[in-house]
Formats: sequence, C-alpha cells, structure tokens
Amino acid sequence: MVTQQKVRHLDATELIAAVLDPGSYRSWDAPVLDPDPGPEYRQELAAARARTGVDESVLTGEGLIRGRRVAIIVSEFRFLAGSIGQAAAERIVTAVERATREGLPLLAGPASGGTRMQEGTVAFLSMVKISAAVRTHRKAGLPYLVYLRHPTTGGVMASWGSLGHITAAEPGALLGFLGPRVYEALHSTPFPENVQTAENLFDKGLIDAVVPPSQLSDVVDRALGILVTGPRPPVPAPATLSVKPPGAGAWESIGISRAPRRPDLRQLLVHGARDVLPLNGTGQGEKDPGLQLALARFGRESCVVIGHTRPRADRPTAMGPASLREARRGMRLAEELGLPLVTIIDTAGAALSREAEEGGLAGEIARSLHDLIGLNAPTVSVLLGQGAGGGALALLPADRTVAAQHAWLSPLPPEGASAIVHRSTGFAAAMSEAQGVNVASLHANGLVEHIVDERPNAADEVLAFCSRLGRAIEYELAMLSNAGVDELLPRRLAKYRNLGSALASTEGRRPAGSVARTGSKTPRS
Repeated sequence: MVTQQKVRHLDATELIAAVLDPGSYRSWDAPVLDPDPGPEYRQELAAARARTGVDESVLTGEGLIRGRRVAIIVSEFRFLAGSIGQAAAERIVTAVERATREGLPLLAGPASGGTRMQEGTVAFLSMVKISAAVRTHRKAGLPYLVYLRHPTTGGVMASWGSLGHITAAEPGALLGFLGPRVYEALHSTPFPENVQTAENLFDKGLIDAVVPPSQLSDVVDRALGILVTGPRPPVPAPATLSVKPPGAGAWESIGISRAPRRPDLRQLLVHGARDVLPLNGTGQGEKDPGLQLALARFGRESCVVIGHTRPRADRPTAMGPASLREARRGMRLAEELGLPLVTIIDTAGAALSREAEEGGLAGEIARSLHDLIGLNAPTVSVLLGQGAGGGALALLPADRTVAAQHAWLSPLPPEGASAIVHRSTGFAAAMSEAQGVNVASLHANGLVEHIVDERPNAADEVLAFCSRLGRAIEYELAMLSNAGVDELLPRRLAKYRNLGSALASTEGRRPAGSVARTGSKTPRS
C-alpha cells in the first residue's frame, strides 16, 4: 500500500474537505479559553489566529465518510507548528469523550511539533489526559484511526499519534519522536537522513500504510466497513458441513500439501474473502514476512486474520519471533474491537536460526498459546496446508477448527520426527501415519470440526477451493457470533482439555509403537 507520490501538504480545513463527504462537516469546537499568557505569548497567539483564520492548533467535529458518521480531530500546523497547549489539549479530550459517548469511530490527523513550549510542563502533562481519553475510546470497542501528517514529532507522536488501531501516513511525512532541529542543536550534527520518513516507518513495521490524502477516505471507508458491523442475516449452511474425513493416508496428504501451486493465505484472501485491508508489522519496529495480518470480511462476517505466508521463490519465509509479536497485535485488535479472530496455519515450521533463538521464539510461541486459549473474542483456526511444530501450534487454539482435506498437523515435519526416533529420515512416511497427523485422525480426536474437500487437489482448483473455504469460514464465524464470549471460553478450554481422551486409537491412526517395529532400531530421543 506504499506510494512514492509527492503531494502538497494540506492544512486542516483542506484535509477535512478532502476526506469527508461534501457539506457534511459539523464543527464541535467551542471558543478556547487561553491560559494566562504573558504579553509576548499573547501576541504570538493573536498573530497565529490572524494568519490561519482558526483559533487553535486543532479542529474537531464530525462528518460523513461514504455516508458513515465519523468524528474527526485534525491539527493545523500553521498555528504555532501545530503545538499542543492546554486549550488545544482540552479541545482534543472533549472531542474524544464526545465520540466515545456517541459511539462514533474517530479519525485523528495530527501534524505537530509536539508540546507548546510557551506553556511549559503543564502543557507537556496534557499528553497524559489525551492518551487516557483515547484509551477509554478504544476500551469501548470503538475504532481509533490515525493519519500521520507532515510533520508529526515530539509529545504528539509519543501519545495520541501512536495509539491507532490502524495507522496510515502521508507520503514523505517527517515522523518521529525527536525533531531534527532539536537533535542538531543538541549534537551539532544533522540527524541521519531518511530515518524519520513515512516510507521508512512502513518498511520497519511501525505504520500500516502510506497513502496520499486523496486516497484516505477510501482506506477509512474500507476499514470501517470491516470494523463497524451491524445486524446480519443468517448464513446458510455450506455443503462442506457434510464432508466426511478423507480416506487419504497421512503421507499422501503431506505430499499434496507441499505442492508449490497449492493455494496459500494470499490466494484465500483474494478468492475467498469479500474485502481485505492488510495491516503491517507489530507497530513496534518489527515486520516479519513469515506472517500476514489483515482485517477482512468473509461474506458478511468481519474478522481479524493472522496467518502464515508460504515461501515464494523470490522470498523464503519462516515464522520468527517478530511474526508472533505481530500475531499478538492482531489478537489485541480482535479483543478491543469486538471482532472474531481467524488464524490460518500453513507452515513447514518456525524459523531455525540464531536470530530466532535470541529473539525469544520459544517464549513468543508460549505467549501466543496463552493469549489464544483465553482470548476474549470468538476464534476460528484453519488448517490450510502444512502444520509443522511450534510454528503451527502457536496459531492453533480456537473455538472451531476448519481443515482442508489434505492439511496436517505434527510435532515436527515427519522427516524430523523420523530422525529423532530412528536417527534417519527414511521412516518419515511411517512416522506420519503412526503419529496421526492427517485430518481423519485430527477429526476423530476432536480437534477438527469442519472439513473442506479438495476435488481432488486444491492446487488444481484454486479459485473453487478458496471459495468453498471462504464460505466455511463465514459460516463458522456466523455461528460463533450467536454465542457470547462467557459461553465460548469454557467450551474452548474443555475442547483442549479433552482432546484425544475419548479414543486411544482411531481410523487413520495406528498405535505409536508400530513405528518401532518397522525397523531394527529402538526409539531414541
């Protein structure tokens, strides 16, 4: 979603006109009450008002974006560099509180040098009350969207500018904590170039998109179309509900799942979802290509999606610790916004590297499991293809699990399991059968509730398969929406507490000891 297009930086009034439906803006601003200024500061305020035609550094109000009512807060940088003093802070807090009371999504468009130096520490402390108001708005389950404009630095970037559920930025915008002029004055050398730019922040996973003002209304409309849901008609039961566990052996399914042309998460979102808005990174300076985070609608059902991305010839990927920190961002979004979470599992295993170990991969898998099993949102996990090791397990816990016919789930890739038990990869096929990794066994043991057939191989019918899987996801989301989280959580815990307890041996699964009898070696760890 990055664009290098250069645009003229709009003032507050121009941005409001660009993003809201024509004629829909209504101001919420009351006359400001200035602090007791000295003569010099009083002159600065008067000059700023005369020059800009506005009375403070922020404008607040409401309007329509594609017919949807939205609250808006926009900085006017021409007014004392968009700085936030006590009057501006009070105006922001009053607007946020009103948006919360009236149940409105809120769009913030900061452009500011930060705290107003003329008002000192009291103005500086106002960032706390602004952040508190934004927190209350978010805790109410209301979307808070941020559009960072040129420039946004200091206390504004370090408070309400960095708290968005979704954050976009203006192309070429200077964005950062420390203003370059301050750095140069303190260190007698310029700040390094191209660090505090919107494009660099996108590359580092700090913001979700870089879009010009002319496209902002499109992005906001798509986001709110997913985030703000209303009553929906019942979803008809899909034909896949009657699909029985396949007769294919585990090793056969593993081979099919590894086909390069097999549909992956990207194709599922293109062909199986109605609308998709990709998000980007952890928001904390990390972005790992091993995972994708998005807002999406499957049919009429909105959700947050997190899922593995399959390697491509030009971009090998394996899920590292940053992937799971990004996944946990998605989990928090689902909880705050009251949306269900869909996880897509398709991985040959997590990253095996020094960087992954030093980045805390094991701990991130544990925290992902911890958060998912107790998530205060409905959850659906989808076994799409490969499902190896902790990388797969980290996204698995859910209220309902849908599986493609030839998906699988195992503690390690079968070759790795064979190497542990037999000191050779030659027993991979037998290990996969004995471990019960295929869908028939997972269904018999109570993990998989819904199977999506492949006719006979998803790689040969990508569009049709993705459409079937999309309808299955929509149905499961709709069914879960009828139950409250207080009802879902105990059922989710019971599901995993009781996995495998009913059946010691099932169709498609042989006793684990049978592997040792296929060769002369005894099991070793």
